[in-house]
Amino acid sequence: MANEERPCLCNIGDRFDYRGLGQEVQVEHIRAYICKPSSSTDKAVIVIQDIFGWQLPNTRYIADMLAANGYIAICPDYFVGQEPWKPSDDWSIFNDWLKTRDASRVDREADAVLKYLKQQCGAKKVGVIGFCWGGMAVHHLMLKNPELKTGVSVHGVIKYFEDRYSLLHPTFFIFGESDEYIPIEQVTIMEQKLKQHCKVDYNVKIYPGHTHGFVHRKREDMNPKDKPFIEEARKDIINWLNKYI
Repeated sequence: MANEERPCLCNIGDRFDYRGLGQEVQVEHIRAYICKPSSSTDKAVIVIQDIFGWQLPNTRYIADMLAANGYIAICPDYFVGQEPWKPSDDWSIFNDWLKTRDASRVDREADAVLKYLKQQCGAKKVGVIGFCWGGMAVHHLMLKNPELKTGVSVHGVIKYFEDRYSLLHPTFFIFGESDEYIPIEQVTIMEQKLKQHCKVDYNVKIYPGHTHGFVHRKREDMNPKDKPFIEEARKDIINWLNKYI
């Protein structure tokens, strides 16, 4: 399990030096970053941040990657103006901080973004992807929101969503084998419960040797042996979205 002095290991990896190719827009009561593909499309993906917020360059990089693959990609501020977590913050208060940002209370924001995508962008088919905190939000939305087509939960924390596996839509769950915050035993139990309760397609994939946050928090050039797995995970994400959107 995670060290109690640092209960979330989301800061493993690098913060990209990346400015983004999209623009910021106002979506009802929230700000959002949006990037569109070069050709018109009616397919869109909502990108949900990790604890470091909607302005994290790494997350905007993923949004731009999705746009390069033909999707309207939008990353809203699901903290609705509240400060994101900073690596320099006191980890002893992390769990109290997390209680003020409940990943199961994102329905209002999700509805606002869906409305914006449909009315302002012409989107007809919408999926969602989220990282860590955002992965939990994806799990929630896959249980609750009938308008979404599919979801990808990237190292979404399991312990807050135990016994909630009656998914409405196909969902892809990504984990790292060496994730100290999400023990492999939890992933095994999750797979067992999905087999028992889930009526739609799902996939749980564990990437060998990798830690929490490797898909968008670890740079490809940090270690040559990591690059193929990072590229594989990102390709897997695109393939899943292409299949269901």
